[in-house]
Amino acid sequence: MSSPVQALAAAAGPSPEQSPAERELAELMVQALSLETSPAEIDPEAPLYGEGLGLDSIDILEVALEVSRKYGFQLRSDDENNHKIFQSLRSLAAHIAQHRTT
Repeated sequence: MSSPVQALAAAAGPSPEQSPAERELAELMVQALSLETSPAEIDPEAPLYGEGLGLDSIDILEVALEVSRKYGFQLRSDDENNHKIFQSLRSLAAHIAQHRTT
């Protein structure tokens, strides 16, 4: 039985390649959320929330907490840019690159 991410990846064909920062973040997400997919299978341009990776609001909060722990800055729940920040693995990795302290 394949995961929704695997099924989506198979239907969409080859996904764009992850950068090293995206790969590191994908590994963090897979571990923190106990996802049933490998970090390499996460399309860096696919939506994180809902369709795509299939995360829900609780998952996004957990990712924000892990990002805060690992990269030394907080993702605030009231940030008006959260929709853009959490749009995809790529957008989240770019935001982290701009704001990380560690």
